[in-house]
Amino acid sequence: MKPIIFNTEAVRAIQDGRKTVTRRVLKPHNAVKANKLDYFQGNGLWYDDTFNEFDKDTHIKDCSVSPCWITTKAYIQKYAPYKAGDILYVQETWCKLTDWEDQYPDSEEELMITYYKADYQKDEWDMAEWRPSIRMPKEAARIFLQVTGVRVERLQDITEGQAIREGCNGVFCGSGANMGDGWGITPIDEYKPLWNSTVKESDLAKYDWEVNPWVWVIEFDRISKEEANGKENRT
Repeated sequence: MKPIIFNTEAVRAIQDGRKTVTRRVLKPHNAVKANKLDYFQGNGLWYDDTFNEFDKDTHIKDCSVSPCWITTKAYIQKYAPYKAGDILYVQETWCKLTDWEDQYPDSEEELMITYYKADYQKDEWDMAEWRPSIRMPKEAARIFLQVTGVRVERLQDITEGQAIREGCNGVFCGSGANMGDGWGITPIDEYKPLWNSTVKESDLAKYDWEVNPWVWVIEFDRISKEEANGKENRT
């Protein structure tokens, strides 16, 4: 079972059933070598979806692992962060607090209750000592996913349907001469700033929406904790 980090708004979208796909920047697989040689997309990492007339598969050259072109399918099988069939537990912003109402706990651990930031409004629990999502252990996770598909594409290749699956509904204003097809704000319009908000400020020049980076597209279904544990035990 592998961890996957989501921010608070994404967690809420998963809980509501609105989010069933996520996009993550495609970066060189060998991070140590990539950092040493300053590899990134377009420098040490290339993607080609029109390789040649004899081989129609897409290809990736990731110099942090090999100087050769390999098919995207092979690269996904070997180097993708997640693969179809993987079971994931969601790491989200959380904290543990003492349950003072339990007068007869069996252990000190039973006195502690896990709380999740996604369950509260922005102005609630501002004084809580929230822990970063990356520090959430599997035992504290409450959301579990099964990967159904992984592919590589350009960020701006996202469709309206895919933007909706990312949790973006847009604003539909009905038909009208000034509204074209009826959208005031399309799901893709809503997704653009959402994507940029997930990119570190220091990386915006390389990976923001306008740059149109290559991304992993990871599709998933939500499953119960019992299902996740059962599938993990069978592997």
